[in-house]
Amino acid sequence: MTGPTSGAPHRRRRGRLTAVAVALLSALLTCCVRCADGGKPSNILLILADDQDVQLGGLTPMKKTKMLIGDAGATFVNAYTVTPLCCPSRSSILTGQYPHNHQVRNNSLSGNCSSPLWQKGPESQAFPFYLSKQKYQTFFAGKYLNQYGKKESGDVGHVPPGWDQWFALVGNSQYYNYTLSVNGKEEKHGDVYDTDYLTDLITNRSLNFLDNRSPQHPFFLMLSPPAPHSPWTAAPQYQKEFADVKAPRDGSFDKPGTGKHWLLRQPINPMPNSSLTFLDDAFRRRWQTLLSVDDMVEKLVKKLDSIKELDNTYVFYTSDNGYHTGQFSLPIDKRQLYEFDIRVPLMVRGPGIMPNLTLQAPVLNIDLAPTILDISGINVSAVNMDGQSFLPQMAPSLRNSSARPFFLVEYTGEGHSTEDPSCPQLGPGLAHCFPDCVCEDAYNNTYACVRTLDGKQNLQYCEFADSESFVEVYNLTSDPHQLENIVKKVDPAVLQAMNQLLIKLQSCVADSCRNIK
Repeated sequence: MTGPTSGAPHRRRRGRLTAVAVALLSALLTCCVRCADGGKPSNILLILADDQDVQLGGLTPMKKTKMLIGDAGATFVNAYTVTPLCCPSRSSILTGQYPHNHQVRNNSLSGNCSSPLWQKGPESQAFPFYLSKQKYQTFFAGKYLNQYGKKESGDVGHVPPGWDQWFALVGNSQYYNYTLSVNGKEEKHGDVYDTDYLTDLITNRSLNFLDNRSPQHPFFLMLSPPAPHSPWTAAPQYQKEFADVKAPRDGSFDKPGTGKHWLLRQPINPMPNSSLTFLDDAFRRRWQTLLSVDDMVEKLVKKLDSIKELDNTYVFYTSDNGYHTGQFSLPIDKRQLYEFDIRVPLMVRGPGIMPNLTLQAPVLNIDLAPTILDISGINVSAVNMDGQSFLPQMAPSLRNSSARPFFLVEYTGEGHSTEDPSCPQLGPGLAHCFPDCVCEDAYNNTYACVRTLDGKQNLQYCEFADSESFVEVYNLTSDPHQLENIVKKVDPAVLQAMNQLLIKLQSCVADSCRNIK
């Protein structure tokens, strides 16, 4: 019998077959990206520099890194940290969360940096925990969080969940004379280059891990060298490099902070020669320290190639925050809302990523965790993270991607309850002051910003939590160096819309951070 009735089951079967075919194709494409080597999940290597800018030429010394990662894969030209300071930024990288959700506010223990509260809460659900559940062999070496290993935060015996091999620096970045937690045991180091220089030690122990890994399971390495963070101690062979280099003098260098928050209005302008000499020396030494990181990248890529894992490994290179050397007459530091402090380098190579790929869509450091979990095969939507995977942007054969049109940058200022001896006339509430009474931070240097970057708008709107309720607004299309605060020139309706968007972002959690309209 023919007719509509008899044909319906056939159409339903064909529909089911089509759905199965689509599912199989999707699985195949997924495997092409995630399982490039005979079905084994892809390996992952994350290299996280400390305070490396991108706006001021911070990648210039890293010729091998650009060739072996950037030229061999994707370079993200609009990569940002959601908070420009070490411990909160690293906490965001580990958790995939904005600071208002992981609650790490600054580099101090009272600011929740590696505190017992952090350890019991966000750290216990950081992405290494999930990777270990996926049978990844996990390895960490280098700087973890600024207060890690202190007695008040569990001492060296505290090894965060998810790590199989753990070589973590106690405290903040050092190159010599430091202590490591080696799988929960104290290991002290001196000042002998061959055995103690931290960047090289991280390299050597990671190479040893790769030599002794189990080939049956994928691996994840997170390497966090101290460079180019102070005290800027270069390896002996690099201490004479860049002798004629000075900090770039263009853009906002030594420009007055007219119309900006009071902290930007207080530096001496123009800067005295003593400040220029100091920051030029810091700039050169920062670059010198990065040459050892460049060597690290080369050695790791060669090792991955020699053990036949390079084609099945995603290699990420990034930094926790940017940096400034003389911008708006601030000598050296980070912490500020401007592009030089919030933009970071980001390059990735790996399965499914075409070489020499330049990507314009904004990517955040809170996206690293969901991207890494996406590579491992975890359903990212089931994990409590604010960021989103950028794997589809790098490897579009996997599935369609959607770029965010705006994002949040937030920072909680630090200050001392007593006067800074370098700057008694400004009173208490300040931090990180230089002898000529230029302070890089204060309690009321607390702000939240909406950054829009979608091809149509290139704006930044920031509100300070201070007695002035100060607001800064920049049009980065016409003013890329953020020289003019245009808050008094902008349509009040635009300011109102940005304010409402900021309110939503500051209270968002997980899915709601990705779905704000």
